[in-house]
Amino acid sequence: MFFLTTPEVREAEVFARMPVRFRKPDVQTDWALANRGGMATDSFLEGPVWDPAGYLFVTDIPHGRIFRISSSGDWDLVVQYDGEPNGMKRFDDAHLLITDYRNGLMLLDIARGEVRPYLERRNTERFRGVNDLTFDSRGNLYFTDQGQTGLHDPTGRVYRLSPDGKLDTLLSQCPSPNGLVLSPDEKVLFVAMTRGNCVWRVPLQSDGSVSKVGQFFTSYGPSGPDGLTVDTNGRLFIANPGLGRAWVLNHRAEPEVILISPEGASLTNLCFGGPDMQTLFMTESVTGTVLKAEMTIPGPLPKQAKTKS
Repeated sequence: MFFLTTPEVREAEVFARMPVRFRKPDVQTDWALANRGGMATDSFLEGPVWDPAGYLFVTDIPHGRIFRISSSGDWDLVVQYDGEPNGMKRFDDAHLLITDYRNGLMLLDIARGEVRPYLERRNTERFRGVNDLTFDSRGNLYFTDQGQTGLHDPTGRVYRLSPDGKLDTLLSQCPSPNGLVLSPDEKVLFVAMTRGNCVWRVPLQSDGSVSKVGQFFTSYGPSGPDGLTVDTNGRLFIANPGLGRAWVLNHRAEPEVILISPEGASLTNLCFGGPDMQTLFMTESVTGTVLKAEMTIPGPLPKQAKTKS
């Protein structure tokens, strides 16, 4: 790959490793059979969310668990339930909203450690397998329905759920839609198409429709872009499993920084956090490790829902 600019390349640091007491090397799951080729999967971390109280929440997909990690790296199990939680965002100060591959959208009461359905079906039809989500400043929720789609079956979808419950299909012919994030001005939605090995740029019109959707970034390797986030300057951050890389792209999609995982190649998702929102946290899923990298530009404060829980 040829770059017009020379990106800064540096290695991320280990923030925390899942303790042995929480690992489940001998437990086989349906999710691991379908998505890991039946390999022993003691955990598979995803969905990092920063809590201003000084905690990082992460999901563990195959074992249906949500963990809370302190700033010193101590792990607590918040809940374990019959699901496959993937992406996650703050819903309000007391709840997290989860894209659960098996169950749809689920709402977690953090203090009680209770999970309940939020949106299980669309017009009585089950989702293919929801994956990730993001809010805008008006409380609209954007989320991807990936399932097992790919270049062989480009039928994944991207939805927008309004605060009053209206569900719109924004995109319906997607090869494995995964992570998604809005530009700081909320005029563009970026969506990772993992099996297409690229990121789409989706302009959002004033009437809520989309037009002139294009391919913003093209990657390479055995997998493709996964989780996404942005900083306050609008640079796009891409977690790239298979490569063990996080790309930091400017508005021309040129890499300005490349962060390398020191623990494995399955870098799946990322978010900003820390007291000044300048710490980038990243999940290295296969090794059960959370990485971090200090950035010079902060991430935006997280947006939340506008509806009642």
